[in-house]
Amino acid sequence: MGASLREQYLQVLGIDVWVPRPGAFASVVTAPAGVQAPVTEQTPVAEQVPAEERMFVKEQAVGAREGRPSAMTVVAGRARETSGDVQAAWDQLRAEVSACVKCGLHSARTQTVFGVGNTRAEWLVVGEAPGAEEDRKGEPFVGRAGQLLDAMLHAIGLSRDSNVYVANILKCRPPNNRDPRPDEVACCMPYLVRQIALLQPRLILAVGRIAAQNLLGTTAPLGRLRGQVHSFGELNTPLIVTYHPAYLLRTPADKRKAWEDLKFARAVFRQLASQAQ
Repeated sequence: MGASLREQYLQVLGIDVWVPRPGAFASVVTAPAGVQAPVTEQTPVAEQVPAEERMFVKEQAVGAREGRPSAMTVVAGRARETSGDVQAAWDQLRAEVSACVKCGLHSARTQTVFGVGNTRAEWLVVGEAPGAEEDRKGEPFVGRAGQLLDAMLHAIGLSRDSNVYVANILKCRPPNNRDPRPDEVACCMPYLVRQIALLQPRLILAVGRIAAQNLLGTTAPLGRLRGQVHSFGELNTPLIVTYHPAYLLRTPADKRKAWEDLKFARAVFRQLASQAQ
């Protein structure tokens, strides 16, 4: 029998959930009541995954083929209509970003990278800035890093085609893919804040140190930011931090920790959704 969709996605992530590692122990991290927090790489990866967990991605695929709402949408239970006024606001914001010349990055860009996904999504993924391929295509997270991000999202029942929106801190590519400068972030962050206000996500997943630090206004290292539910903005939108897929391509040993972060984020989302019902 072939591998399930979920197993295929986990293979891309480099995770084997069926091979035990005896003698390992979990570390204590901060998490909301009733939610199991991520653990260190010492925790055995071969947990006893419940049947409904094993079927999660399979149900997503079947539902998509049959035109049913995704499992994540069913869990959320918060169908929202995008009014004409809201859509007009999205269109206006996209036009403003496309014409932006607020910082020097505009002079070397091929095009701006506004964002992609469902504008009614309840998950928002935020990265740091476009790379060369993103600059050419005008879409965030393409190439190998984008493929890995898609695999990470699919592993927890998400897709930029249906129930997640993906954006960056910066809308233009920094030269040589360097880190964004504070003045560039100051110019571009208001666009992301407006996107968040229009989207009203239930949960934000910050991928990578740069995105996490700028969203949270901190210089704390990523390792200290993982495993906690932070909040963003006036609405105190829950925010969870994990590794950037480009980093995971360079450091595949940390894919296991990223998988723990994803499961943590999914558990937090489900708890938030159940509380809102």
